[in-house]
Amino acid sequence: MDSGAAQAGAEREPHGTSVRSVRRALDILGLLSEERPLITLREITDATGLPKTTVLRLVQTLEESGLLWSDEGGYIAGPGLWRWAYLARSQWEIPRETRKVMRDLADRLGETVNIFVARDLHRVCVAHEESPHPLRHVVDVGDEQPLWAGASSKILLHDASDAQLRRIAQASPHGEEHAAQLRTSAQEAARRGYAVSNSEWDEGLTAVAVPLTSPSDTVVASLSVSGPDHRFPYAAIERFATDLTEAARLISDQGFGHPLSYGRHSARD
Repeated sequence: MDSGAAQAGAEREPHGTSVRSVRRALDILGLLSEERPLITLREITDATGLPKTTVLRLVQTLEESGLLWSDEGGYIAGPGLWRWAYLARSQWEIPRETRKVMRDLADRLGETVNIFVARDLHRVCVAHEESPHPLRHVVDVGDEQPLWAGASSKILLHDASDAQLRRIAQASPHGEEHAAQLRTSAQEAARRGYAVSNSEWDEGLTAVAVPLTSPSDTVVASLSVSGPDHRFPYAAIERFATDLTEAARLISDQGFGHPLSYGRHSARD
């Protein structure tokens, strides 16, 4: 190896090492969840496959940064994460006025109400209000579902490019040929002003969705109601769509905006 190549390799190595360290630290933090709020050194070592000395060094660094907190028997989320969580909540949380419209709609229709935005090949739930019924459809904020199925997908694909539709179709069980059906479904939803799905993603689930639009009339999100098939008789679909459309108008008039609703489709379109 000549001296120039050796120098280039030496310059790349520290950067690569630092990137690996960041990824490993994030992997450790990713082990924490509501189901597992405390993790032990053994659990970290087993889950990451890293040597114990490396794990100790990473954990110490995370502690010093306030991202982990030593607790009896292991480690929990540190106060530094709370600061980040507060910042994220202030930027990503749906406005109180929007939540009130959604809550009123869920109480009136008796079904779960969600707002989805498109993100690459998926739609992401950014807000939800649960049905008052014990048997209900539950989607948590942050959950991702594929754009090749569901009433909300048909709304969100209104302005999708041919390239985006092909990528979504390729990720589906139906293959690239499904792109034409995705375009047809999106066009039909735009013509009617709402979309309906039945067991397209979750078996036994029906959903009705309408668009949330920007001041320039661009579709930025979907507002949907979903629940068990037996509570969505054909005769009720039009009524659900009418109520959703009125609620969407109120939300859009309030100036709906969410960070994920900007730049909705991938740059690879």
